[in-house]
Amino acid sequence: MKILVTGAKGFVGRNLVENLKNIRDKKDRTRPGVAVAEVWEYDVDTEKSLLDEYLKKCDFVFHLGGINRPKESSEFMDGNFGFTRSLLDKLAFYQDKCPVMFSSSIQAALTGRYEDSEYGKSKLAGEELLFSYSQKTGSKVLVYRFPNLFGKWCRPNYNSAVATFCSAVANGQPYTVHDRSTELELLYIDDLVNGLLNGLEGNECRCEYEGMDAVPKQEGRYCYVPVTHRVTLGEIVDRLEIFKNMPATLMIPAMPAGSFAKKLYSTYLSYLPKSEIAYSFKTNFDERGSFTELIKTENCGQISVNVEKPGVTKGQHWHNSKWEIFIVVSGQGLIQERKVGINPETGKEYPVIEFKVTDKELQAVQMLPGYTHNIINLSKTEPLVTLMWANEPLDSGHPDTFHENV
Repeated sequence: MKILVTGAKGFVGRNLVENLKNIRDKKDRTRPGVAVAEVWEYDVDTEKSLLDEYLKKCDFVFHLGGINRPKESSEFMDGNFGFTRSLLDKLAFYQDKCPVMFSSSIQAALTGRYEDSEYGKSKLAGEELLFSYSQKTGSKVLVYRFPNLFGKWCRPNYNSAVATFCSAVANGQPYTVHDRSTELELLYIDDLVNGLLNGLEGNECRCEYEGMDAVPKQEGRYCYVPVTHRVTLGEIVDRLEIFKNMPATLMIPAMPAGSFAKKLYSTYLSYLPKSEIAYSFKTNFDERGSFTELIKTENCGQISVNVEKPGVTKGQHWHNSKWEIFIVVSGQGLIQERKVGINPETGKEYPVIEFKVTDKELQAVQMLPGYTHNIINLSKTEPLVTLMWANEPLDSGHPDTFHENV
């Protein structure tokens, strides 16, 4: 399949093109039903004659090209409607009846704050042109009205509030929120690209529109991506400030699969300058070695790294409810655990259970609640390095840790 992408250097275009190339180059094998042979990229600086060459033999057109920030509002109609008409005329001239995907905008609804949008008017004219073209030629058209988009590679201070805020927070720059209660309907770029690739496979979601709301309809004229998020500007910037503080707090907030928080964090990270990509930890040193907290989470505990000098024993304590997992990643050691108290059946202490651990065969050893435990470096020359996960971050007010030798 030979695919043409107009507006290939734009935000959506770049993301779509790279994913199409992954399919073409067999790096992405999740879509066995799509065989991409060529990906042709067309943008404002592309040699104009190439458009004709592409349109003579393409099998699918993703028409993302257009104008959204002209110097004069009159340019909207020429740059959006005019270019679309020229593209469709060329397809008709070359008798190429391949499917055409068209990127419209929710502004084309011409309602609410978009009632007098010149950009919306130009996109609505483009929509009608596509529908008329389909009726005349029998070609399949897929018209998407994009809401507000966000994700990696989106240009800040242009047409995405999320990109602007992400860039500002990540780079320590000032920003202004005029109304924290303003709500946006946001579509994440990966969800959008997935929806477009579904359309390429013939599995697009169809709808009609009531105002700016997509209403699913199997035979609808429009296409849409059903996964969007409604979020206020205040919620966005509050989350971003939490993300910015993560290197200091080590606290990664809850980010369930598919959540807005997870997608926003990925977006935020893509705007980090080099100076913020790497950060240092606070390491606690003593005569036994060191202990460093690496990551904390709201609901899933924390991860730390423990380094013991040769011959050193660490631990010798127990917890009521806290439990941990130790994984030795360098060196060789011995983990010992003993149930606290006296065995009523024998009148003696409970027996010690032992686990010899080494970096040659990684094992996860669980520190059980109510069991005092330790870890001993068996080497006389090399440090013992252990990754440690605890089911809750350390609470200095209620540490749930009690000294007792194994």
